Amino acid sequence: MKIGIYLILSIISLHMNSSRAQTASIEIKVTDIKSQKGLIRIGLFTNEKDYLKNTAIGKVVKPDDYALSVVHDENENGKLDSNALGIPKEGFAFGNNAMGKFGPPTFEKAKMKVEGQNVTWLISMKYL
Repeated sequence: MKIGIYLILSIISLHMNSSRAQTASIEIKVTDIKSQKGLIRIGLFTNEKDYLKNTAIGKVVKPDDYALSVVHDENENGKLDSNALGIPKEGFAFGNNAMGKFGPPTFEKAKMKVEGQNVTWLISMKYL
């Protein structure tokens, strides 16, 4: 069974050329979620050093490029479970729907741009 879920994050405060701050929103639409069990964890990353380690969520950031990761944490243990070979046992997705060859895609491949005040990214979950 495939279930569509829509997750909306309004997390970025943009300081434009005017004297007042404006808020932009990033709408992330995650599709192809196979079950309603567990949690969907979304991370936005502002640079390669923090990629898959320290998210930018909850911080005030400037409009920029962001790498995105999504994990379907079905057993709610706070991580993406994998088998002995490192192959994910839970659903995952990355910005631009990028895939890595042997592991996650690079920051550059998962990077997406925030342009304008309202941005929508469509992300499709993958299950191996």
